[in-house]
Amino acid sequence: MDERPRKPAAGERAQVEVLAAELRRHRKDRGLSLEALSALSGVSRSMISKVERAEAAPSTTLLSRLAEALGVTFSRLMAPPTEREILVIPADRQPILRDAESGFLRRCISPVLPGRGIDWVLNTVPPGGSSGRFVGHRRGVSEYIYVLKGRLEAHVGDRAVTLEEGDSLYFEADADHSFANVGAGDCQYFLVIDSSRIR
Repeated sequence: MDERPRKPAAGERAQVEVLAAELRRHRKDRGLSLEALSALSGVSRSMISKVERAEAAPSTTLLSRLAEALGVTFSRLMAPPTEREILVIPADRQPILRDAESGFLRRCISPVLPGRGIDWVLNTVPPGGSSGRFVGHRRGVSEYIYVLKGRLEAHVGDRAVTLEEGDSLYFEADADHSFANVGAGDCQYFLVIDSSRIR
């Protein structure tokens, strides 16, 4: 796996610092050393250390491996939890992760609330771009996709389907999966990850 570190851009520094603190907190809450998390996630100890010190902005693929190893949603690593039941999240406060190499952009639009197992995300993939490969989640996690614009090719395990604007997709997400833009312009799609059945 490519783990070349990328220094955070000036505009994403605050988000990378939140991610660093949350990754460290979840790792310590589970009593995991850097070595133990490395073994569980397949991410090198040195890369985890760099992310926890906010010295590197991880790719979406790498972050998905860490989230899965820690048993938390992607969004939970990108924002500190809150106890409020009614919550407005202004656009400029929604955590965004941009993969510089692929151009894949992930905007977390669901609140991070303790005890919830829903992760709602708006993804944007440039023409010819891809999300990268996400490792399968634990059994019981489902994903739902709705294509807002463009054409999206979804790979789930050894199957591939092409979705047009307005199409939706549901799948059990315990197999590796990835998403590619096979259209001429940007592809935007909503993704809901539901892990409520395993909580």
